[in-house]
Amino acid sequence: MTTQDFAGAHEAQSQSVLQNQNYRHFIASRTCSSLAFQSLTVAMGWMIYELTGSAWMLGWVGFFQFLPMLILTFVVGAVADRYDRRRIGLVCQWVEAATVIVLGLLVWQQSLTPTGILVAVAVLGAAQAFERPTMASLVPGIVGPGMLQRAIATSTSFMQTALIVGPALGGVLYGFWHILPFIFSGVLFLAAGYSVGTIKVLNVAQAARPPVTLRTVFAGVGFIRRTPAVLGMISLDLFAVLLGGATALLPIFASDILQAGPLGLGLLRAAPAVGALGMSIYLGRAPITSGAGRKMFAAVAVFGLATILFALSKSVAVSILALLVVGASDNISVVVRSSLVQLMTPDEMRGRVNAVNSLFIGTSNQLGEFESGMMAGWLGPVAAGVIGGLGTLAVVAVWMTAFPVLRRVERLDGS
Repeated sequence: MTTQDFAGAHEAQSQSVLQNQNYRHFIASRTCSSLAFQSLTVAMGWMIYELTGSAWMLGWVGFFQFLPMLILTFVVGAVADRYDRRRIGLVCQWVEAATVIVLGLLVWQQSLTPTGILVAVAVLGAAQAFERPTMASLVPGIVGPGMLQRAIATSTSFMQTALIVGPALGGVLYGFWHILPFIFSGVLFLAAGYSVGTIKVLNVAQAARPPVTLRTVFAGVGFIRRTPAVLGMISLDLFAVLLGGATALLPIFASDILQAGPLGLGLLRAAPAVGALGMSIYLGRAPITSGAGRKMFAAVAVFGLATILFALSKSVAVSILALLVVGASDNISVVVRSSLVQLMTPDEMRGRVNAVNSLFIGTSNQLGEFESGMMAGWLGPVAAGVIGGLGTLAVVAVWMTAFPVLRRVERLDGS
């Protein structure tokens, strides 16, 4: 950044991050893309179930979303660190828009098959595998370190809103006309591409990037291993969510334990996102100014305790409250971890580190659901939830001992 840019960033600390025009373009792109993807996922899941009547096919949809991330992680990071990240985001959103348009035409012609849906899911998954870490790597160059925490908290609030609104909107549009979600998503992906194309990054010209070789592709992993704080933060998320995630068990709790029915299940599924949204709005207005590392560990511990409360609850109201706390506490951890990872990672390495971070987050969510389901099958849902929450508390205790550098982190503004 130039001296003038830093002065502007310092002055912006007393203002809303949304007064930054480039950040508004970034938020518009991320929100449009997320809304499109969430509504499209619901439509494709419903359509493939209508075509096949198979729950296994729904599982394959999730698998084909995750597989490209698993395969492409290291290539994604190297590409994001070598080429213009805005152009990568733009190309990804154009690919997503083109895929959706083709899907819409096939639906209109009544020629879309389950195989076609899985191919489209894989293409979209590959585009998302490039888009998410690349876009995340743009943020520090847009707002500067002083506003990074507010920027991440605000971005998270928009993403949580999209997570709540997108699936519901996709279902409503599909109910009116099964082609509408595809039209809607295509327009949003195009809008996302336009928005990312208007972003101006404040960083000065970057140093020459090394060519994409096997060594540079895996350099992000080497950086993470050499940086205990970054390794601790990324692995904390992996194991805490892996053990403590109870999302996969919500249908069992709603049906068999709480006797809440489909409406209750909808409320339970929305509660973590609502809690996260509320906390992200709060952190955007009142960012963490001291004891960031300790507060991160405390938030993960609260996440584990709230998971145990949910597992033991026999009341719908108490269960919803517990899940609100799960979402809110997880959001604190997300904001602290995301801010620190961005601040501690050199710009020329951010794409590769964010790609590994995205893989860990995706792995923890997918494997966490698998672990919860297997544990519930062996021991029952209540025991699985309690053991998962206790496992999260154990992870906090071990990580506080193994990564003392994280406990000593105070601020999230780069100072």
